[in-house]
Amino acid sequence: MSVFLNGQLSTMSKKTATGLFDPGHHSVDIKWNLLFSAKAKQLKLLRTSRPTRDLVCQHSLNLASIEKMSPPDTSNGTGEGDAGETNLWILVNDSMGLYPPGFHTDITKHLGVQITLITAYSLIILLGLLGNALVIYMIIRYRNMRTVTNFFIANLALADLLVDTLCLPFTLVYTLLDEWKFGAVLCHMVPFAQALSVHVSILTLTVIALERYRCIVFHLGRRLTWHSSFLIMAFTWTMSAVLAAPLAIFREYRQEEIASINLRIAVCSEKWPHGTGRDGVIYSLSMLLLQYIIPLAIISYAYICIWVKLKNHISPSSRNDSINRRKKTTKMLALVVVVFAICWLPFHVIQLASDLDLALRLKEYKLIYTVFHIIAMCSTFTNPLLYGWMNKNYRNGFLMVFRCEDKADSFHPEGSYRTRSIRRLTLNGRNGGHPPTAV
Repeated sequence: MSVFLNGQLSTMSKKTATGLFDPGHHSVDIKWNLLFSAKAKQLKLLRTSRPTRDLVCQHSLNLASIEKMSPPDTSNGTGEGDAGETNLWILVNDSMGLYPPGFHTDITKHLGVQITLITAYSLIILLGLLGNALVIYMIIRYRNMRTVTNFFIANLALADLLVDTLCLPFTLVYTLLDEWKFGAVLCHMVPFAQALSVHVSILTLTVIALERYRCIVFHLGRRLTWHSSFLIMAFTWTMSAVLAAPLAIFREYRQEEIASINLRIAVCSEKWPHGTGRDGVIYSLSMLLLQYIIPLAIISYAYICIWVKLKNHISPSSRNDSINRRKKTTKMLALVVVVFAICWLPFHVIQLASDLDLALRLKEYKLIYTVFHIIAMCSTFTNPLLYGWMNKNYRNGFLMVFRCEDKADSFHPEGSYRTRSIRRLTLNGRNGGHPPTAV
């Protein structure tokens, strides 16, 4: 946005200073200069408040300023001056509410659209909280569900819970009000927590893929222990915190006052060391690689190798069931990754275009940005649905929770065992008297 708006602002300033506007409109120019003075200050804060890469959950103030309408009479015979006056009319009218009745540049201000957004975000929050809380409760409550893979799934569910609680409510309010209403402390903490949860999600998906790749492709007889899995989870949170830290450090909360129009706006925006958007773009591109492209490349390679291995595997009939269970589990986990990638792809594209100032001339940009964000957030509640649909243990566990039952025999082996391979448990007969489980 900065390139587009800055270009308009610079052009308009030069044209006003050189008298390119029609002198016959002198009385109108006085009012325009007053409005322009106020708008210029607002544009200054808009340039630092564009959609940020902290997930994603921040929207710029009044993004619809770039949408056009019919300008006032600009028949002064100077094409260059007409463009400048038209741009100024667009920018001032958008923020001052001077458009004709019934004309709105920001469609998110329409009551019907706002009700739709509130409904969509509320539904995602409700489903995400319910589904992910159930997954975590099940793994903690039922002993037979405490496997290494399930611990990683619980870690993924915890990250999704953070998104549902620390991202979506703030995003919804910010989208509807176009102002940061949550104070200085949350200005630093919310973007950090948002980015933290996304990093944890993708790192956990990567760890799950690599762990299964290690066990299935290389035929390692011993899987990770519980102790090792918790150390890995601690590492994912630590690494994620390091990657998200710049969003808490390079940020400021301030009150912008525009006395000319009696307007005061609370702003929570990025503030990079050199005072330009270059650092932000570099950080955004780095996060696109570390948060999306590289992890998905690693995960894709791992699951392709796993699928090829299982497909070409020849074993005695006694082990066909175990191979089929592994195939089902791998298919479920791979589908989780595919859904994650599909949900996040549109948002990453619009986010990158925003940082490179390539998409901000689009009409209804703010609505498009919000819709893509909603699609990305759908990944927070789809995982529990996939678990219940594709995995009998989770399906039985969900039913047991709703029925307030506690039946250990409701869980059946659908994957690899806790820490030993299927063969060793079968030969040695050491299953502790409990039904072996894992996803």
